Amino acid sequence: MKSKGKRYDALLKNFELNKEYSYQEAVGIVKKNAKAKFDESFEVAIRLGVDPRKADQLVRGTVALPHGTGKTVRVLVFCKEPKDKEALDAGADYAGLDEYVEKVQGGWTDVDVVIATPDVMGHVGKLGRILGPRGLMPNPKSGTVTFDVAQAVNEVKAGKIEFRVDKTGNVHAAVGKCSFTEDALIENVRIFFNSIIKAKPISAKGKYVKNIGFSSTMGPGVAVNQQSFAIMKEL
Repeated sequence: MKSKGKRYDALLKNFELNKEYSYQEAVGIVKKNAKAKFDESFEVAIRLGVDPRKADQLVRGTVALPHGTGKTVRVLVFCKEPKDKEALDAGADYAGLDEYVEKVQGGWTDVDVVIATPDVMGHVGKLGRILGPRGLMPNPKSGTVTFDVAQAVNEVKAGKIEFRVDKTGNVHAAVGKCSFTEDALIENVRIFFNSIIKAKPISAKGKYVKNIGFSSTMGPGVAVNQQSFAIMKEL
């Protein structure tokens, strides 16, 4: 197996790659391994026992992280007047309709979250080929299609994230920064994990959560043991 570099190999000496740790231990290991020159994100990956090819086994939802993500979220709101002012007053970075529809059609997607009011979805729907592949398409299920743009913007800015199982059955999310305290990260992980549990499809059979791993943006993954899943679910 080809080495990923001296720095990466050095990080592997801080824990046993094939060992499963409690979620508390894993958080500490990831924080210790976060030695990049920037504040790395703390990432969670969960492998689920679902078949994403079946519509009734899709796992998708949103969750408000109590300690936020530590990331500055750029928000675009598609809306008409006077909702644009309401959105901007709530903290949106961009708000409007025709100007931003034109910009997106030209290839501009320099935002993290897109919100839209229901009355402009006819215009926004035409941007699906651009916004969809980037995970930016507004969706009522995620709370990003709403007339209450102020609340939607406030929630996103405060740490609300969206999750969705990918085609391989994994759910992945950044739930904070490695500079967060261990307690803050553990709380964010717990809330995120419990949201995944609540999103279990009725049609899913067998073992729902197969494994979970924590990592930093540039660091190796740390496996978390099954007992921790049960403890985390009960908290």
